[in-house]
Amino acid sequence: MLRYILTRIIGLFGVLLIVSALTFALMHKVPGGPFDAIALEKQQMIPDEIKAQLNEKYGLDKPVFEQYLLFVKNAVRLDFGYSMAYPGRTVVGIFKEQWSYSLQLGLLTFVFSIIVGVGLGIFSSIKPNSFLDYFGTGVSIFCLVMPSFVFAILLQFVFSAWLGWLPTGGWSSPRHWIMPVLANSLAPVLVLQRYTRASMKDALRANYVRTAKAKGLSRRRIIFVHVFKNALTPLLTVGGPLAAGLIVGSFFVESIFRIPGIGFYFVSAIGSRDYPMIMATTLIWTLIISVAYLVTDLLYALADPRVNLLKEE
Repeated sequence: MLRYILTRIIGLFGVLLIVSALTFALMHKVPGGPFDAIALEKQQMIPDEIKAQLNEKYGLDKPVFEQYLLFVKNAVRLDFGYSMAYPGRTVVGIFKEQWSYSLQLGLLTFVFSIIVGVGLGIFSSIKPNSFLDYFGTGVSIFCLVMPSFVFAILLQFVFSAWLGWLPTGGWSSPRHWIMPVLANSLAPVLVLQRYTRASMKDALRANYVRTAKAKGLSRRRIIFVHVFKNALTPLLTVGGPLAAGLIVGSFFVESIFRIPGIGFYFVSAIGSRDYPMIMATTLIWTLIISVAYLVTDLLYALADPRVNLLKEE
């Protein structure tokens, strides 16, 4: 187990290095620079002398390879420098101040998705070809074909513009949370519903279920004590990465509902060519997802003794 963990950690550093190099190279391949984007946004030209001073201040006057080596040296110390779009604010400072909004949205989305997705999956599996099964399948199909950003705009039109029940954006009260959580839950509900339904149906056909029935155990006890416990193992495969993807922020949902989280700042950083913010967000997102996959593998091995991680190397 320890050898497997060390191997995965070494591989994680390799993944971060490759992702950082590709992101850095592609970022600098885009025509123009951050100060050209800022000048275009403000609709005013920046004098060449001031632009040269800004390039020198942020190290953009150096060769790209030298800039990358300097970035890696600082990133190891978790120093991503100052944001170009928000002068005077460090990238780490922005993360500390704004990540709580993304974290709240992600946790609320995850809890709601578990309740709806796992609940529909359970009822669809124990009552096949019933109204609940068709309803769960209909919900999953809707989540599959409806993009989250389209659903977000549709929610704003219906509940804000038409009915006037909910505010169009923000994150200051529970009334502001409803539409972002609904829009952000489409993909998680789809994944959890389909995985739960499939794993529960497989577990219901297992031999130990027939043995439990022969012993006279109640149907409720069989489903929620024996079947659901064994059906949880496949859910670990998607649950960990799903939760990690939610807590790093939703780019589209945060932008549409004007939630000042990391996803909102990342979209703004792309538009303004904020190099430090782009690099930091990409690396932190990659790190969290990679760690989530590692933790998921370990939990899967603990939940299922038949899994031997050393043989998977």
